[in-house]
Amino acid sequence: MNREGRVHVKNWLMGVGALALCAMAGGASAQINAGTMPSDPNLPFKLTQVTSFDYPWRLAFLPDGRMLVTEKVGHLQLVTQAGAKTEVGGVPPVYYQGQNGLLGVFLSPHYATDHNIYLTYVEPGDYGGGLAMGRGQLTFNADRARLTGFQVLWRQMPRGRGGQPGAQIAFSPDGNYLFLTVGERQRMTPAQDINQPEGKILRLTLDGKPAPGNPFAGKTGAQTIPLIDPPSNTETAKTAPVVSTYTFPGPNLTPSETWTTGHRTPYGLAFAPDGRLWEVEHGPKGGDELNLIEPGKNYGWPLVSYATNYDGVPIANPDTRPDLAKPAIYWTPIIAPGNLIFYKGAMFPQWNGSALMGGMATMTLSRITFDNKGGAKPAERWGVGHRIRDVEEGPDGALWLLEDDYPGGMFKVTPK
Repeated sequence: MNREGRVHVKNWLMGVGALALCAMAGGASAQINAGTMPSDPNLPFKLTQVTSFDYPWRLAFLPDGRMLVTEKVGHLQLVTQAGAKTEVGGVPPVYYQGQNGLLGVFLSPHYATDHNIYLTYVEPGDYGGGLAMGRGQLTFNADRARLTGFQVLWRQMPRGRGGQPGAQIAFSPDGNYLFLTVGERQRMTPAQDINQPEGKILRLTLDGKPAPGNPFAGKTGAQTIPLIDPPSNTETAKTAPVVSTYTFPGPNLTPSETWTTGHRTPYGLAFAPDGRLWEVEHGPKGGDELNLIEPGKNYGWPLVSYATNYDGVPIANPDTRPDLAKPAIYWTPIIAPGNLIFYKGAMFPQWNGSALMGGMATMTLSRITFDNKGGAKPAERWGVGHRIRDVEEGPDGALWLLEDDYPGGMFKVTPK
């Protein structure tokens, strides 16, 4: 690392340390391991398959009740609630490999006037791919649909190898900003490097620029950063060989974009009714997490985890690092969360204010309750027999689920 990079990292660590000490002074609630919670096969709802897709990832409802559904292989579908599909044109090319491809789809908070649709996806490059976020205007008639004027607003550079892209967006309650999750792409150590976007949650303007009021607003990072391939574990990551270096053509804005650091695979991000921001992410061999997201905090990966590496190499326990933020709930063994939403519909009024989360490894749908003080606890886990990648709430309060498979089903959830 060059001298400039060392100075930036030193200043960043000093700032994070001060924020962590403040958090410690304020106290923290005890962590809950929900990994051994049994799945209930007695479902209090009816699951009806409507149609299927090729590795569906996310869905978003339009005001007229139709849905946009991404397929990881690179397709965006306009879908009726009866299952009729129209492929949407104007979608950018994607790097479809492993966990990479076309990922998130999100309506602008001002869709009624701007008709903007945001996409997150892994963009192809000469050496692997890189997460990108862009938007275009949705236009459609009776038999065709298209994104027009699509523009890339943010991209991860350099492009490289590895999965775990993150790619979730949550818009701030006032509709003025967006939060973008960037996974660490299985490279581990960049999650602790403020000069690199991997393993971060970014807070941006709706145009993809650094948002004012971020913890390191106005700061720039090292002009040149290293690229590594995914290492075998958190120990070998410390000495992973540099494949290449990347020099930014302009200022490195990563520090000024960053809201939080130390994330692994942040696939779910949502605002609770009380305005708090919550995130779910995958751990390695255990240690999936539900985190309360607060500005400037470091969530520990790959320094600590309630888990080991896949090959059994140990990772320090979070209890050994009180300066790092701990999850409210963790899952060992894993649940493999797909995403996270807060329910506010009329069809299941008993769930209002609760979060719902799909579990891919456990083939479950889970409900989580919150105390409006920054605490959370598991409520129910239902065995649904499908790898649930996405759960979303429809206009009438029904739930809609996407299955992580090829083909993967779309299911409507209604009361029995």
